[in-house]
Amino acid sequence: MEHNDVAAKRRDERGASAVEYGLLIAGIAALVVLVVFSFGHVISDLFGNSCGTVAGTINGTTGC
Repeated sequence: MEHNDVAAKRRDERGASAVEYGLLIAGIAALVVLVVFSFGHVISDLFGNSCGTVAGTINGTTGC
């Protein structure tokens, strides 16, 4: 009987750990989405400007 109680308790803790890791991953994913929506236009502008600069240097034009 004592062995069954220990095994049951171990299973319960394993499930709780899975839930905690799931919540942690969901929180990190939400943070990534928030950062992308907040700074997405800034990053896009930076890549666009660098693309135009490189294209202008190579071809003498400013289009990508």
